[in-house]
Amino acid sequence: MKLKNAIVFILIIAVVGMAGFTAFNGLQIGEITIRPMQEAINQGLDLKGGVYVVYEAETDETGRELDQTINQTIEVFRRRVDAMGLTEPSIVREGDHRIRVELPGVENAQEALDMIGRTAQLQFITQEGEVVVTGTNVRKAEATFVEGQGSPVVSLEFDSEGTRNFADATAAHIGEPIFIILDEEIISAPTVENPIPNGRAIISGNFTVESASQLAALIRGGALPVNLREVQTSTITATLGVNALERSITAATIGFMLVLLFMLLFYRLPGFVANVALAIYILLVLGILVALNATLTLPGIAALILSVGMAVDANVIIFERIKEELRAGKTIRSAIDAGFKRATRAILDSNITTLIAGIVLYQFGTGPIRGFALTLIIGIVVSMFTAIIITKFLLKLIVGMDLTKNSKLFGA
Repeated sequence: MKLKNAIVFILIIAVVGMAGFTAFNGLQIGEITIRPMQEAINQGLDLKGGVYVVYEAETDETGRELDQTINQTIEVFRRRVDAMGLTEPSIVREGDHRIRVELPGVENAQEALDMIGRTAQLQFITQEGEVVVTGTNVRKAEATFVEGQGSPVVSLEFDSEGTRNFADATAAHIGEPIFIILDEEIISAPTVENPIPNGRAIISGNFTVESASQLAALIRGGALPVNLREVQTSTITATLGVNALERSITAATIGFMLVLLFMLLFYRLPGFVANVALAIYILLVLGILVALNATLTLPGIAALILSVGMAVDANVIIFERIKEELRAGKTIRSAIDAGFKRATRAILDSNITTLIAGIVLYQFGTGPIRGFALTLIIGIVVSMFTAIIITKFLLKLIVGMDLTKNSKLFGA
């Protein structure tokens, strides 16, 4: 049993060490390549450099109409950003009337702002290249259901000029496609089945509710019914972002090493176990951020460091309870059981209250605040797991090896 516990403990240390090496240096085995964490984690605007802009919709619309306008604007912005080939863009609604666009890694800030801010160009074009109607002629476009169609359709309504032009075009091109082009990209190519003289058309096909709604939003985007005012713009150079990242990593490393040293000197053997659990904690948090494709920002790094402190705090509470039990004359094994039992409730209470605060920040915050909140939430959940489960498991393994019965090695 002693040998089994020793083997398991050594294997855990080896796996953690290998995982740590891979996380910082990457690994390649044959065709399998694991990138270092610094490359695998998406970096935010303040770390990678780039530009962000906040637009405000100048409209008196409210409720559902306002939501529809903002959502279609976001969809147009998203298509423009995707066409620029940028990675990890962030386009989110901010409040009721504002839209925040973040473009990490963009090289030409002004060109990017011009690209996303100009009016969308929507055209209906025949095979011969003749422009039938434009986005300004589209009065209405929405996903709906009609009798006789099993799947959703996109319903269109044109203004008087668009109605005349569309009637002539559909009468002359029966059986031919009319291409719907947004920003020089074909988004749909329905075939004309009948002349449409009343300015009300239906695009049918194998749509889902989501795809029909998306196409309708794109078509509406050509005739955006709201003016956008640029209320805030900021550009962060790549040099500033790199400097911020390097300084943050340096500060985090120094703080982390001091914490490891403190735990080892003050709590001895349990401190060593806590350090191993802390290494596991950091690897888990970084792995979850990569798996979620989350974007790490400076506030996110601050939240990560904060949650490291909370993870250490949980271990401190547990070890202090263990020391009290040892001083009361209990054996090491029973002191560990009693110490964890007494400390668990206090740890849960403190972490759950912080978790609630993190959820509130994520729900109602914007931009960097949401990044801070997300990292904090992940950190709190993982810290409870490593402090209560991993640390206890490792301590049990050490006790099971029966290396010593000296309570002083456990800080008593």
